[in-house]
Amino acid sequence: MKNTTWVLIAIAAVLVLAVALMEFRDRRSFSSYAAPPEKPAPLQTAGQTQTYNFDSDKTGEIPAGFHGARTGQGTEGKWVVTADSTAPSKPNVVAQTSRDHTDYRFPLLIADQGTFKDLEISVKFKAVEGEVDRAGGLVFRLKDANNYYIVRANALEGNYRLYHVVNGSRRQFAGANLKVTSGEWHELKVECVRNKIICYYDGAKKIEATDDTFKDAGKIGLWTKADSVTYFDDLKVVAK
Repeated sequence: MKNTTWVLIAIAAVLVLAVALMEFRDRRSFSSYAAPPEKPAPLQTAGQTQTYNFDSDKTGEIPAGFHGARTGQGTEGKWVVTADSTAPSKPNVVAQTSRDHTDYRFPLLIADQGTFKDLEISVKFKAVEGEVDRAGGLVFRLKDANNYYIVRANALEGNYRLYHVVNGSRRQFAGANLKVTSGEWHELKVECVRNKIICYYDGAKKIEATDDTFKDAGKIGLWTKADSVTYFDDLKVVAK
């Protein structure tokens, strides 16, 4: 009986340590990397809409009206407009293609035209490659590359997670487990009004949470992690 007790205690200790390590991993801060301030952009009022389908953007270049950035370490990332060879009827998508295996590396593609406080934002994404991660996400109320909300889906982990990133430190505060298939198009959508955030995956509500970390308007954008190669298309945001 005592042996069993010791085994159970040992297992519990290992589990506690594993949880602590995961928490530390998500809360790591890279304050030594100072994110440059974002250029001011006009606040969008209720009803104003911005849409991006990348069809008229030049292949091989970053799409017009966006700039790249990075949270964490590693290379900044390479965002380019490209053709999706599996969807010949669709001219262009935007892709994050630089294969850097750095674990705490989050390339961002930030839209420059406006800031949003309350909003509805959606994008289609396809996770194409990645050994460390195979993920895509939506960023909103972004202050700079180290401070924002992010909801992301991960095909390797099979989950959908909502985080706030503060001074480069990522902290999950809501999430759901679900199947995220690679090589197929899916839709992410977020409704954020005041401190309430609702996240949808392929039209189904998966996350509902409240959080007061970022109360002010900010920019929107796209997100990946580590060595993810991810396609994005039909980004749309509406001010509420």
